Order: sequence, then structure tokens, then C-alpha cells
Amino acid sequence: MRIPLVDLKTQYQDIKEEVLSEISQALDSMQLFLGKNVQALESDFAGYCGTEFAIGVSSGTDALHIALRACGIGPGDEVITVSHTFIATVEAIILAGARPVLVDIDPDTYNIDTSQLEKAITGKTKAIIPVFMYGHPADMDPVIDIARAYNLKIIEDACQAHGAEYKGRRSGSIGDAGCFSFYFTKNLGAYGEGGMITTSDPAIAQRCRMLRDHGQNEKYRHALIGINGRLDELQAAILKVKMPHLANWIQKRRSLAQAYNEGLPDSVIKPQEMPWGKHVYHLYVVRVPEREQLREWLENKGISTGMHYPIPVHLQEAWRNSGGDELSLPVTEKITKEILSLPIYPELTIEEVDIICKHVQEFVDTRLEIGIER
Repeated sequence: MRIPLVDLKTQYQDIKEEVLSEISQALDSMQLFLGKNVQALESDFAGYCGTEFAIGVSSGTDALHIALRACGIGPGDEVITVSHTFIATVEAIILAGARPVLVDIDPDTYNIDTSQLEKAITGKTKAIIPVFMYGHPADMDPVIDIARAYNLKIIEDACQAHGAEYKGRRSGSIGDAGCFSFYFTKNLGAYGEGGMITTSDPAIAQRCRMLRDHGQNEKYRHALIGINGRLDELQAAILKVKMPHLANWIQKRRSLAQAYNEGLPDSVIKPQEMPWGKHVYHLYVVRVPEREQLREWLENKGISTGMHYPIPVHLQEAWRNSGGDELSLPVTEKITKEILSLPIYPELTIEEVDIICKHVQEFVDTRLEIGIER
């Protein structure tokens, strides 16, 4: 038996006819950018997140970049975020002309350590980007309190957290703006690239719409220097089909995560869900000191795994080449040597999770036997 890390084909078969019908209609109309599908998706997604506005863009990276600029962030400014994230979070800050200031993470949620925020603030700090890593929200109340005290913008990096909740509020509705990725492996994924910005601030929403479309406020009238960051109609049509399934897909992920939590040995550090948060398990990430050995063991049993993300941003060559500071982030550096993503997707079965847990238990038992012999 082969168990992949992600299975996109099975999900596609379940919705294939509806997807193909929507794509066909979009092609028949030949209005391929910023048409009725984008508008419908924006309305649906804003309603889902609980915001006044949603602005469709071409990727999660562009969502972050555009949101930063729409919030007035630019050259000379500093933005606080984390090193344990996909590099797009930091790229977007640099692309906006600002300087990233990286802090360490909480060892339980792998999200920003809010106790380190205040000491990272300088006179140049203009925003905080908490990353909702793996589908679990950051602890937002301390972020909000500090942002209010220092007049800072909050831009949620919810690219992995469609539908996650903090104290009953959906991701994307808590800060000044929320940013989402529709990369094809996400809980709500396109068949290519796509992204969304959510906000309830009409001024931010208007600037986002202009920035994604070359700074236009009407055709050939450019008030800003923007980018080509539009969400296309074909991807919007696909996402519009998927939106009604999202709640069910999230519930299936949560059930699979519960099966993992119950079936994996206690020696494996499992993801935690805080009392104030709802985890949507874009990824199910465990920690083991012998990560490479476990990964090889599972691969030999036909089970694919992943690592998200083994090299923190502050240890990347790109960070050094962009003039980034040499940093010591001990929690980040420790956990990134131990993280391993196990298969999780709505079409995975509980029986397959049981098989994975059994093989992990066998690995642990084998290592214990070797330890006893030594």
C-alpha cells in the first residue's frame, strides 16, 4: 500500500463534473479576469471569514505584498514576523521595501512568541505579521494589545489557515487585513495559483483593488504604481465550486488529526490545539529527534512524509544576501530539526491513519530495543 502525503486526484474526481462545467462557462464568456467568478468568490469568502471585503489576487505572496502596501508599509519601515514560515512572508516585506524583524516562536503552537514582540519594537516598526502556522491561529489578544499601544498594523498571514478560528473569530477577520493562499495543496486550493486579502477597512480594500491591477482606479488611469496581481476567472470558478465543501473538508481533517493524536505513541510530540483556537490541520506536523530515520522508515513502508519547513528564513542564503541580521532563535532552530509532516487530506481514511500510527509505533519500539541492547 502506498499512502501519499497529499492526494489531489481523488478530491478532483468527486467534484470533476461541476468544475468542468464552471470552467467551460468561464471560457465561453471569455471574460478571463476580474469577472463574475472573481466577484462571486470574493463575496462568498468575505462572508465566510466575517469581513466586509475580500480581494482576489494571484497568489498568497501577492496577498501579503499588496496588503502591506495597502496598509502604508514601505521603505524605512520595519515589520515584525517569524523565521519559521514559508519564505513568502519575509519576501513580501522586502518586496514592499520594508525591513523584516524576526522573533522566535512558541514551542507549543509554532506561532509567534508574543512575549518577544514588545522588545522587538523600534521607532521604525509599523506592522506585525503573525503567521497561523500549519492551520492553527496565533494568540491574537496580546498582538492586538501591543499593536494598539504602538499604533501598528496587523496583517494576518493565514495562508495555511482557511477557516481557523481564534476565540470564535475566523482567520482573516482579526487584524487590519488577512492574507490567504489558494496554492493547490491548501485546504481550499486552486488548480494553479491564487490568493485573497480580507479586510473590513474600505480604504485598505480600495488600495488592494488598485494595487493588484497596476494601480488603476479606472481603465488606463493609474493613481498608484501597482503590480499585475489579479486572480483569474478560471481559478475563481474552481474555487467557487470548492467553497461549499470547505467546512466538511476541515471537519474530516480534524477527525483524522484526532485519530493521529490517539494512535501515535506518546514519545512523538503531536500538534496542540489551544483552548482559544480551532486548528484546521492544513498540515499534521509531529516532532521527533530522529526525524530523518523516521522519515526513511516510513518511506520504506510506502508512506510519504514532508518537512514544512526544515531551514528557517534567518538561516537561508537569501536572508544573508538581502542584508539580514545574524540571529539566534533557539526554539525555531530546535523544532525545525525535528518536524515531520504526516499525510493528511480529507480523502485519507481512518484505517490509513491507523496503519501510519502502527508503523510509527514499530519505529519507536525498534529504537527502544536498540537502546536496551546498547
